[in-house]
Amino acid sequence: MSTVALKEVTKIWPDGTTAVDNVSLDVQDGEFMVLLGPSGCGKSTVLRMIAGLEDPTRGDILLNGEPVLELPPRDRSIAMVFQDFALYPHMTVSENIGFPLKLSGIEPAPRQERVDAIAGALGIGEVLARRPSQLSGGQRQRVAMGRAMVRRPGIFLMDEPLSNLDSGLRAELRAEITSMTRELGVTTMYVTHDQAEALTMADRVAIMRKGVLQDVGTPTEVYRRPATLYVAAFLGSPKMNLLEAAVYVHLDRYIALSFGEQTLYMPWNDPRARAVARYHGERIVVGIRAEALTPVTPDTQGHVFQGRIRYLEHHGHESLAYLDIGATAIVVDEMSGPVTETRTGGGFRKALQRLTGQAPEPVAPQGRVGVLSEVGKHHRKPAELAVRLAPYPAIGSGHPLAVSVRMEAVHFFDERGDRIDVGWR
Repeated sequence: MSTVALKEVTKIWPDGTTAVDNVSLDVQDGEFMVLLGPSGCGKSTVLRMIAGLEDPTRGDILLNGEPVLELPPRDRSIAMVFQDFALYPHMTVSENIGFPLKLSGIEPAPRQERVDAIAGALGIGEVLARRPSQLSGGQRQRVAMGRAMVRRPGIFLMDEPLSNLDSGLRAELRAEITSMTRELGVTTMYVTHDQAEALTMADRVAIMRKGVLQDVGTPTEVYRRPATLYVAAFLGSPKMNLLEAAVYVHLDRYIALSFGEQTLYMPWNDPRARAVARYHGERIVVGIRAEALTPVTPDTQGHVFQGRIRYLEHHGHESLAYLDIGATAIVVDEMSGPVTETRTGGGFRKALQRLTGQAPEPVAPQGRVGVLSEVGKHHRKPAELAVRLAPYPAIGSGHPLAVSVRMEAVHFFDERGDRIDVGWR
């Protein structure tokens, strides 16, 4: 059994920078947990603290239920794979893989048996006599993985092990890593900034931003029901459409969501209606993914946006149309302050100032009604609604297009960047 528990862990560097801010996270035995976030968000620091390479400023770390802050790295039953491979250049592949076993005092014969078995499983059995300089990038990464696996540790820590490889090789090694770790049943924590790696490899994903844990869940949960505006903006390709909307409640009938020139109507029997109705007269952020939009004929009734195509992107298997519907988009800067910092009040203007890192233009106070309209021009821009189309459609820039909105797949976020929902996960 191998479990990991972080209890309110904080790491502050000597210059006062907070790298990790009050993170609590539990990783179950045999689980493949991915830490996802942009560069500088603190995910690698979390891994290094678990390994014992860094000490937390506050908080506790437990392995298998036991505190380990007093244990040196060699006594934590952990193997770590780094981004830069960290192989010994003067040793052969066989010697690199077997080096941890040699340090443990295992005899040459059983040591070589384990090396051969791991090398065969990783597809590098024919290069055991070569040195790292004679290997490709993919082979070197397999050697680094083999050196970690040969020890049969309780926990694997992998710090962006595929980021230096080309896209085709990354896809191949993703499958190998997930299949081998699951076959071995070993608990794995994997750090990446690549959402494709996170969503395809993980049992659960923990999303970080500026040292703060934003959301934790299965890939399906964090994608379909993101906890915060930041997570919604970070996950997905194309990015989720985030639109400013004014809320008007017609009690026991429907809720009108006004996007400027156009309106969507949420029926009163929608399970989320009463939660959204609390924002009557205010502005919220409405999130709509491209897959929730379907091209329809202009005379279609129901939840429909009408607009004109600003431009098209062709991706071979599909085309993406960016539609001008006369709405306003909200832009979230992934490297600005954490969403949790917006929870101290001050309305949407301050919230989006922290989200985007830009100062809004001063305007006259308007109270709670219309607070979102106080946001300066740097926070808002004309919406370009991303819509998926068939490959190379017979339309282009300037053409009119109507799209139906699947309301059950629409997301709602409040002025603090938190999800508006009931029983949302």
